[in-house]
Amino acid sequence: MKIHGLQKMTLLDYPSKVAATVFLGGCDFRCSYCHNFEIVDGSMAPIMDDKELFSFLQKRKGLLDGVVVTGGEPCIYTELPSLISEIKGMGYLVKLDTNGNHPHVVKSLLSENLIDYIAMDIKNSPAKYPLTSGLPTVDVNTIKESIDLIMNSGIDYEFRTTVIHEHHNVSDFEEIGKWIEGAKAYYLQQFTDRDTVPDKTLTSPSKEDMQLFLKTVQKYVPAAALRGVE
Repeated sequence: MKIHGLQKMTLLDYPSKVAATVFLGGCDFRCSYCHNFEIVDGSMAPIMDDKELFSFLQKRKGLLDGVVVTGGEPCIYTELPSLISEIKGMGYLVKLDTNGNHPHVVKSLLSENLIDYIAMDIKNSPAKYPLTSGLPTVDVNTIKESIDLIMNSGIDYEFRTTVIHEHHNVSDFEEIGKWIEGAKAYYLQQFTDRDTVPDKTLTSPSKEDMQLFLKTVQKYVPAAALRGVE
């Protein structure tokens, strides 16, 4: 299995843990605001294979608490369970980042106790999912299935939305709030531009808008919070 990126240590990607972050290439979404688009579209070559990753993790035993598996979208790979199983076998906690478009994979990983924390992106309100994910159509029932699986999983989890001025408004967060009502963790992340973002016309929402969106969604998810707001 090819690894497209490795952050050898992070204190941010896995809450309350010291972790390494593993980036897998490829994704079934084409979000115009993606920070990792060079690994989504394949323009960035892999940096190592799974054997080299396992060698690195063996050497970091006792220094790292966990491993974050992100992308791209990890759940597009049939080899994902075996990759995570090997990591778990070394004694690491595993956090999975996913877009929620593969509930059957999430369900399987949960049933096999292969993940300890899961973070799912909520792209937008149901009606705007195609716009924000960059696809002609998206089956939002699939997204809802992943939401329900995660909320009833019994493991630590978070939902998060990258908020974009051109894509989100108050009514969107009313709909998102209803979708994930009662969730124990939901973060609104302020979009920031990078050279790798495909759509150069996108802009960050104002701090005031972020606070308004937060207030809107907190009616349904009291634990919601802002992340990365300047």
